[in-house]
Amino acid sequence: MGIHNKEWNKPTPRFFYGWLIAGAAFLNLFFSTGLVYYGLPVYYPSMIAALGFTRAQLTLGFLVGFLLVGAPASLLAGVLIDRFGARPVILSGVGLIGIPLILMGSITRYWQYEALCMAEVIGYALAGPIANQVLISKWFQARRGQAMGYAYLGLGLGGVVSPILASFLIQQFGWRLAFHAIGAAALAVLFPVGLLITRSTPGELGLLPDGADPASAPVAEAGAAAPREVAGAFRSLDYWLILAGSTLVLSAIHAVIQHFILFLRDQHYALGSASRILSTLLSVSLAGRVLVGYMADRFQRKNTMALFYLILGGSIPLLFLVHRPIAAWTFATIFGFAMGADYMLIPLVIAERFGIGSLGKLLALVVTANSMFQWVAAWAAGRLFDVYHNYNGAWMIMSGAALLGAIAIYAVSVPSRLIAPPGPGLHLERASSG
Repeated sequence: MGIHNKEWNKPTPRFFYGWLIAGAAFLNLFFSTGLVYYGLPVYYPSMIAALGFTRAQLTLGFLVGFLLVGAPASLLAGVLIDRFGARPVILSGVGLIGIPLILMGSITRYWQYEALCMAEVIGYALAGPIANQVLISKWFQARRGQAMGYAYLGLGLGGVVSPILASFLIQQFGWRLAFHAIGAAALAVLFPVGLLITRSTPGELGLLPDGADPASAPVAEAGAAAPREVAGAFRSLDYWLILAGSTLVLSAIHAVIQHFILFLRDQHYALGSASRILSTLLSVSLAGRVLVGYMADRFQRKNTMALFYLILGGSIPLLFLVHRPIAAWTFATIFGFAMGADYMLIPLVIAERFGIGSLGKLLALVVTANSMFQWVAAWAAGRLFDVYHNYNGAWMIMSGAALLGAIAIYAVSVPSRLIAPPGPGLHLERASSG
């Protein structure tokens, strides 16, 4: 717990408990998203060889999961988060992150894979991006971009570690034991973190966001002039632009990541080399996340988001040249850096436009669309490969989708807002929309 002044419950200047919350969110995203979804493609070659699954079938498992249970689970998570807070929702999802991974190592039939994918989707809906985005937004205001960036380093670092870790475990112990180990590790870390560290709001510890002094006037919330009610947001074109733009870009990202190892293997890269390139791509995304976090606190967030999405879409055509190692590494650097804006700016732009009063519900629909169409895109890329025996059409479609997504985000109209500088003090600065 934080160190408090008894008179005002004021945190000392040396420590704010919210940074422990950011650390908890880091670990949640590390396991629920980074380690699972970025590491899974490394298992695909072994599962194809051992079980006879096709590339389309492997990505179809999670697509069916999101189609059948992803939407209701995400919408329910949004309602529960706004009503009860993020902590109980995250704890309820932890078991559905770890246990399906453990059981994945014992499958012999495709229906078992599908069932476990559905369970993993429910865990992702409860303990993944939605709850952690709301958690950070509740604990931080002036430094929300920085805190979200640090939390999302967990997703990126999970992606960096997972290809190398999964490749090592598979080579040493086989793919089945590798799944067992990853699932057990997720349970061993996330349950204690949720119970001992995570708190849904700063008010539970007598604090204010960013550790602000309760005796001072609170900083105005970004987006205070915008409609806060869910119905009001749904009537706004801006909300649907955010949903469509982010969905297009995240679908392109997911299709590339899910097929990247298989694609490099087709280009005659060894599994170890392909895993290192993917790990490098995700390593570079860490720098992108930190920079995006700082830019989001200093510039208009939707413009920052659109810029990074534009760079990402423009980098995908480099995949046509990856038979040359220099092109593969160049793509990994540019695409990975632009990936820094993948999920983390979505809640910031929604909060900037609509406030945080119903952020859980507003994020639920966006994340549901993001997640569902990510797996549609990954499945479609697999089907295109199965039909044409190459990824050329898939890469052209994904590049166009990402560029269109960048345009949609840039078109969002954000009203003038109040920005609280990250330094000490509570003076306000007016920023107009771009």
